[in-house]
Amino acid sequence: MKSGAIRTLGILFLSLMFSGCGYNAMQKNEEGVSKAWGDLESQLQRRADLVPNLVSTVKGAADFEQETLTGVIEARSKASSVQLTPEMLSDPAAMERFQSAQGELSSMLSRLMVVVERYPELKANQNFRDLQNQLEGTENRISVARQRYNASVETFNYSIRMFPNSMTNGLLLHLKPKEYFKGDASSREVPQVAF
Repeated sequence: MKSGAIRTLGILFLSLMFSGCGYNAMQKNEEGVSKAWGDLESQLQRRADLVPNLVSTVKGAADFEQETLTGVIEARSKASSVQLTPEMLSDPAAMERFQSAQGELSSMLSRLMVVVERYPELKANQNFRDLQNQLEGTENRISVARQRYNASVETFNYSIRMFPNSMTNGLLLHLKPKEYFKGDASSREVPQVAF
């Protein structure tokens, strides 16, 4: 009888300990980061999917700068080739490579839109205007998804550092802080186009 009572008390103690140790909260927060990352990736893929149609439409304009189109195509290819899995979100170097590739694509698309200003027939093309509107909408969605991802990273990173979660994490989980999605330096530069 005594060993049964001790076992019951032990199970009760462990249940109470694990309910207040943050184990489940940290797991939930990590899932939140993965979900937010998936949402962000989806919007980045949407942008990448718009690029070929945009390039095809722009190619139809006479004497359009091939260098700009080539730059957009290469930036899209690079951005599409750099993949980041949820497990890699704690790796600063992997996140930096991913952000750099995405920033380069953003920069090249901005440059393309600046160059388009010199082509009134292209700006009047309904297909181009539709693609431009879709691209602008997608860029807004990317911004919102990036903010949501960063908010979920903040919640997760705090949850693994706060007491008593930090003890549980150190003993059982060994979760590492996730990296924020920051703007790339090249995406902050205003495209220079000589007219």
